[in-house]
Amino acid sequence: MSQYIESEKVELKAKYTDTICKEIVAFLNANGGRIIIGVDDNGNVIGVDKIDETLKRISDIITMQIEPNPQEEIRTELKFDSGKTLIVLFISKGTRNIYCQKKYGFSSNGCVIRIGTTCKEMTTEQLRVRYEKNFYDEEYMIKKRASRTDLSFRELKIYYSEKGFHVEDSSIEANFNLRNKDGEYNLLAELLADKNNIPFIFVRFNGVDKASISERNDYGYGCILSVYEKIKARLSAENICISDTTIRPRKDSYLFDYDAVNEAILNALVHNDWTITEPQISVFSDRREILSHGGLPNGMAIEDFYEGISHPRNSTLMRIFLNMGLTEHTGHGVPTIIKKYGREIFEITDNYVKCKIPFDKRVLELSSKNVGLNVGLNVGLNKTEKAVLKLLIGNSDRTADMIAAETGVSKRTIERTFVSLQKKGKIERMGSKRDGMWVVIQ
Repeated sequence: MSQYIESEKVELKAKYTDTICKEIVAFLNANGGRIIIGVDDNGNVIGVDKIDETLKRISDIITMQIEPNPQEEIRTELKFDSGKTLIVLFISKGTRNIYCQKKYGFSSNGCVIRIGTTCKEMTTEQLRVRYEKNFYDEEYMIKKRASRTDLSFRELKIYYSEKGFHVEDSSIEANFNLRNKDGEYNLLAELLADKNNIPFIFVRFNGVDKASISERNDYGYGCILSVYEKIKARLSAENICISDTTIRPRKDSYLFDYDAVNEAILNALVHNDWTITEPQISVFSDRREILSHGGLPNGMAIEDFYEGISHPRNSTLMRIFLNMGLTEHTGHGVPTIIKKYGREIFEITDNYVKCKIPFDKRVLELSSKNVGLNVGLNVGLNKTEKAVLKLLIGNSDRTADMIAAETGVSKRTIERTFVSLQKKGKIERMGSKRDGMWVVIQ
């Protein structure tokens, strides 16, 4: 009797065929198993002739045709029997909840499972359950330990209180999944904490390349919601407006489309792979670039991305931004950008997504001549109001005492300036007078 018998854990193949991709996926989605190449269905040893060529084909399938990448779950060995060479693939049960053949995606055709000695297509219900569980289990932000343990969440509470949510100190960590299974603060907690070790660099370069830096600011080391508000305020302040008063109604032209850039930054924050590093915002003489790490989320095709199909990498973080009204689950962000600038402004690789927003050439030209120039938030402000606004954009935690010392005017003048900026709709108070902070708005 042959020692080779097909079973739920063993697949025999007389020779290599491209169906091996389907069979690997089926084992990954089940409980693992072995594929033995060089043995026919009756258990007879045939052997493999072109060893190197076959091994290369198998390697290509593992690295390029299956998603998520299953390299860590598969081991390949050569076995010698009856003077012939066999190739054995040892496939562990997948560490992810669902795997697919890339060419079919996460569909019934693409997602198969080993049942008995055959590969069966997964049902719609199986796909839905596994896909949703996959999202939850991929929340590395919840699993990964924070770099510090002394975290507090005063700003997060203020944001939620301002939106009408009641958050108790005793329940905030449980409600927001701020600790991992070992009871330690996780990466999500660090991103939401009042103070953390996570930078967020804003760099301005001289010219169109990175040869020379003219400005470098760090808006990080604090709650990601506050980081976003600071970046948004800076966008408004830098969006130069050229007004043509020779026609009625007056025509305003802006350096860049604010909504498109805002959506690009929101996407970078929510979809970035924070285990790699933080997103980056770079400004050149002719454009603004927003880069997030990690490429597209698993299971998302490039066409899905362009069409705005919502597929968040960090679903818990996305829910928080949704609660704050900062983003939507409709996926309209990318279509908004494409409608204004076209698909060509996106550069997408396995490692990153880069959005390059070009500046309006006419606005650049006229602004250099200071012709009919208005600059974003500064329109209609006096000297002191402009100075206060600039300082708040840099750090919204500044108090009246701090700003008075930095500007050389009295504390009373600064307090009156806060009131005037509020009336003009430039800033708003978030939280109480004692524990709150000023937020610059568009």
